[in-house]
This record gives sequence, structure tokens and C-alpha cells, in this order.
Amino acid sequence: MSENKKAAGGEHDTAPVSDHKRPYRGRFAPSPSGPLHFGSLVAAVGSYLDARSNDGEWLLRIEDVDQPRTVPGAADAILRTLAAFGFEWDGEVLVQSRRLDFYHAALVRLQLDGEVYPCACSRSEIAAHAPPRSVDGGLVYPGTCRAGLAGGRAARAWRLRLPDRTVAFDDRVQGRHQQNLAQAVGDIVLLRADGQYAYQLAVVADDAAQGITAVVRGVDLLDSTPRQIWLQQRLGLPTPSYAHLPVVTNAAGEKLSKQTRAAAVDASASNALLSAALDFLGQTVPAKVRAGSLSDLWRWAIAAWSVERVPALRGVFPGQRLPP
Repeated sequence: MSENKKAAGGEHDTAPVSDHKRPYRGRFAPSPSGPLHFGSLVAAVGSYLDARSNDGEWLLRIEDVDQPRTVPGAADAILRTLAAFGFEWDGEVLVQSRRLDFYHAALVRLQLDGEVYPCACSRSEIAAHAPPRSVDGGLVYPGTCRAGLAGGRAARAWRLRLPDRTVAFDDRVQGRHQQNLAQAVGDIVLLRADGQYAYQLAVVADDAAQGITAVVRGVDLLDSTPRQIWLQQRLGLPTPSYAHLPVVTNAAGEKLSKQTRAAAVDASASNALLSAALDFLGQTVPAKVRAGSLSDLWRWAIAAWSVERVPALRGVFPGQRLPP
């Protein structure tokens, strides 16, 4: 890691660049909260092409650590859809719900190192302090339990200490991004009151376990990256490179998701939908390739892929005209 530099709001860390001498390993990690929709297809296409164009491996991970949001049968449906679209993944599919002991071990390490602490606060108690909004729409934790639990209070969750420090990194699509952890999010939960391990802990542990060197995903996770980099550093894990793709929105500007009733993609229209995903990512597909076979489309896409042509935007409605 580079030497710390002073910045407004605290110290300033620049995330180390991933070791490009390591073989490229990318991944696609859908949450089985519903069927694969066009927004998820775009993320899958971007991560797949970036891996294959770099002669790398592409792994799949089912991110079902948040069990209350998991829809029975959705994971298998997603895998069938990906296969029908011609995606080919390497190795076995990693399933987070089978790895709870692994996340527990990571949490115990952080406990022993003093990086986390027990928290007794409920959401209503946090809201009573009128803290500012965090970058992801929640509330910045006011630090009530940082110095220890008040008498008679029992731990509900475990939180990671986030410092008054700015973490910065260079995103391959969105450019330079930096965030003061204390001001933007405050101490984050790693083990929730309902016993569920938080996404932030699981994704950091799994990326390291799978040897991921490059993360290509939607820009809705851009603001999570600084805290993930900090957590990687606390656990002594490598930091991959990052490329955050614009997300697909509906006409109202909302990200396509189960909550916004995004329709499942239809594998019978694979060529048309893959071509639309490529166009969305700034990769203009020639008419001859659009009209050809699915295998020819994939061969062209892998050879033509350029992450530099991906629009450096947060979200795009497919009806909008993308920049050249």
C-alpha cells in the first residue's frame, strides 16, 4: 500500500494495484432473489468478456448469504439461463450458504485483532440520534457501542471499525473514486442481529478464497468498494482490480431488479438480447454478427471487447442514446 497522505476529513489511503502477473480470474455473483433479468445479463456479459478477452477464467458464485431474500429455485434457474445463453464457467459453482463456517472464521480473526466490536443498538435507537444518511441510503452509525456495551445491554450484531480515513482506488470504467469511510458509512455490521453474515464480509472472503484478480460488476456496488478494500486490508487479503459497469434502469431511473419488477430474460431471444447488452456496454455489434449464430456472436464479442468503450455512467435507460 502507498504511504498515507493527508486529506480532508482524515488520512488518505490508495488501494494497491492488483498484481497483473497473476493469471486473470473473474467472476459473476448473482443473488438468487429472482430470475435473471436484463440488468443482470449486462453484468454477466461484461464480466465474462473481460475474463475471456484476457485469456482468463470466469467463475460463478451464488450469493445467497442473505437467506431471507433468497427465492427457492432461483439459483438453479439462473444457472440454466446462463447456460442457455452460451456462458461457459470454470470449476464448480460456489454457494455462499454452504460457507458459513468460513465467514465465522474470518469474523473470529477480526474479533481477535480488535477490528470488530459487539453492538446492542436497534435501528430505532440509531435513528433517534438523527445521524446523516450513508452513501447507500442507510444511516451512518453514530458509534454508540464503540467503547463497549452499556450495562445490561446484550450484543445484537458485530460491527467493523471504520476509521476517519479516505480510501481511494482507480476504477477501470468509472475512473478515480475515493470515500471517507467514517463520514460516508460509519462502522458497518458484519454479523447481523438475525444471525446472517453481511454481504460485505462474505464477498471479501469469497473473492480471496476463489483467487479473484479482477471484479467486473454493476456500478451500484461502487460505493461499497472502499469499505471492502479496508476489510481486505484488515484480513491481510489481496485487492483485485475493479471495473464498475453502468446499471440498466427503467424509464423512471430505477435500477432493474426484482423490487422494480424486472422481467426475466428469454433465452429464445439470446442473440438479440446479447447484442442489446453489448450495445449497452458500448460494443457496437455489426448487423452480420447479429444475424449469425450464437457461437459466432460470442467469438466476435470476445475478440472485440474493449473495457475502454464502456460508458463511464452510473445508470442508463436502454432507450437512451449511448455516447460513441
